[in-house]
Amino acid sequence: MLVEWAGSEVEAACVRGPRGERRRTTTIDRMGAHSPESITDEASPADTAAEVRIAFDHPGVSELYAVLAYGEISAFYRLAEDARMAPSMRGRVALASMAAAEMSHFESLVEALSDRGVEVYAAMDPFVRALDDYHASTNPSTWLEVLVKAYVGDGLADDFYREIAHTLDPAVASTVREVLAETGHSEFVVHEVLTRVQASSQDKARLMLWGRRLLGEAITQAQYVLAQRESLTDLVITASGDLNGVAALFDRMQEQHAERMRVLGLV
Repeated sequence: MLVEWAGSEVEAACVRGPRGERRRTTTIDRMGAHSPESITDEASPADTAAEVRIAFDHPGVSELYAVLAYGEISAFYRLAEDARMAPSMRGRVALASMAAAEMSHFESLVEALSDRGVEVYAAMDPFVRALDDYHASTNPSTWLEVLVKAYVGDGLADDFYREIAHTLDPAVASTVREVLAETGHSEFVVHEVLTRVQASSQDKARLMLWGRRLLGEAITQAQYVLAQRESLTDLVITASGDLNGVAALFDRMQEQHAERMRVLGLV
């Protein structure tokens, strides 16, 4: 299963040092992380102090900002390019507006990284390969595939980051939630896709396969990033509680993906 592979890759990244030697303890052991708690997108003020596990100066925070930043700028370019496939002016404007929102999010992350004294482009560089590979392997060939990727594919990434947001320092969590804010036009996407799949069983079958492909590729690239970046991996495991918590996180991502597919009529 995908989540089983994720757990083994993350575990390997965490129990081996930079030269491949086995460690006696993981980073999470040394930090004294608490047991996992239920993960929700919002936390009450009374619970916030108890739930925060990841300090503002945790080295994984800069890596989190960096991978988010490259995700936003690559989404900007992708949406701007995909807008040309729209069959109507309304569709082109909808995607252009979504692209503009992604650029605004990117600029917020550039500011957050600069405030931490981090050189933005150098910080993003380690994540270029994984995200570019994801987009190359999920390059849409039709307008409907463009819409499903914008709604389902981007939603998968958002789910991943929201799952860990409430364990971050409040200032960091605020930045993460800001850049994950709804870019708008989801109703447009849902209406466009639902209308088509209700009229064509062939389109529905093809888009159901497309949605499964988006899920598989997204999780594969997430696993690659976590296996390569120790500080970011430590942050995710600390946020999740332990390796079982990481596996549960990927399980929830698959459940949320299934719900989005249901909303689009792709079940």
